[in-house]
Amino acid sequence: MAKENYNILVLPGDGIGPEIMAEATKVLQAFTTPSRGFSLRSELIGGCSIDAHGTPITDTVKDAALASDAVLFAAVGGPKWDGMRRGLDGPEGGLLQLRKAMDIYANIRPAAADLPSRTISKEYSPFRQDVIEGVDFVVVRENCGGAYFGRKVEDEDYAISGLKDHMVMLMLMLTLQHNTAMDEWGYSTPEIQRITRLSAEIALRHNPPWPVISLDKANVLASSRLWRRVVDQTMAAEYPQVKLIHQLADSASLILATNPRSLNGVLLADNTFGDMISDQAGSIVGTLGVLPSASLDGLPKKGEKANGLYEPTHGSAPTIAGQNIANPVAMILCVALMFRYSLNMEDEAVQIEDAVRTVLDSGVRTPDLGGKAGTREVGDAIVAVLQGKKL
Repeated sequence: MAKENYNILVLPGDGIGPEIMAEATKVLQAFTTPSRGFSLRSELIGGCSIDAHGTPITDTVKDAALASDAVLFAAVGGPKWDGMRRGLDGPEGGLLQLRKAMDIYANIRPAAADLPSRTISKEYSPFRQDVIEGVDFVVVRENCGGAYFGRKVEDEDYAISGLKDHMVMLMLMLTLQHNTAMDEWGYSTPEIQRITRLSAEIALRHNPPWPVISLDKANVLASSRLWRRVVDQTMAAEYPQVKLIHQLADSASLILATNPRSLNGVLLADNTFGDMISDQAGSIVGTLGVLPSASLDGLPKKGEKANGLYEPTHGSAPTIAGQNIANPVAMILCVALMFRYSLNMEDEAVQIEDAVRTVLDSGVRTPDLGGKAGTREVGDAIVAVLQGKKL
């Protein structure tokens, strides 16, 4: 029987990135068997790539990402590069360029009362336990369009360059005298269709299927009115078995703060609303420091793989880098998401999540969660549980 081998691109990045990535790959390699292996290729991204190559990401790294089965990414940035221009030239630009190159249009962030563990939620969530008990939803955020990627007007030179409409030019010049800026917030039908389909496919992975709750501001935004129409048409034509609910994004934020269980299911949102609601969802646990995320170019069908990039929701935490106190849990849970969404290995994903839960509930934690364990000790404990050892 031929050995199945998965090619994983590893991007530790800056700050605590190399430390937490070491623990994630340690957990990943624990699933190596005689019939299954993982080939890891480590490359630079972010500030360390700027130092080495003068750019936050090289074409070589982009090509490696496209050739891989999945990408594990840790964190970029730090005070050393704070004086640099933001956008595509700064450390964070490496990640933005990679997302574009991979066309990973869907960002997935799970939120549940027992992720990473019910004990952590009980100790750190600002909610009462009876409010968050049973909360279980996934935020699916459109990742490559909307206001974040639309045309931007910030200064006179940029605003009027290339404009042929003299009336528009005059209006822009007048408004710029009053320090006005503009972000183009637009979507096309195909962009909305593909994120809707991915949301429905995630809903169908649950038995019974989860509802899809689509967030918009169709009462005031033209882009949201198109969003709602396309979501309606796509779901009715292709996924009639999945319940669809439309919810105004601002009222969804209130519901998340008062009755989060009623949002159980798949929360489908555009780039802006998805960014806001996914960060707010971190309040269920009380910290973003233990939560993973995935950015995907689709979902794998049976027997297939889908490329994706997996990253923790926290930052590079440069003030604690190199001290063996960084929390590796979010990065390790990224491996679980990689198994679930890119490699069609649901059982292995659940094993990692269960092992993390066991370790945290046992009290083996880094200082940010009130423990005394180091980064490596937490990683070792999770591997031990996966190997059937007692803590």
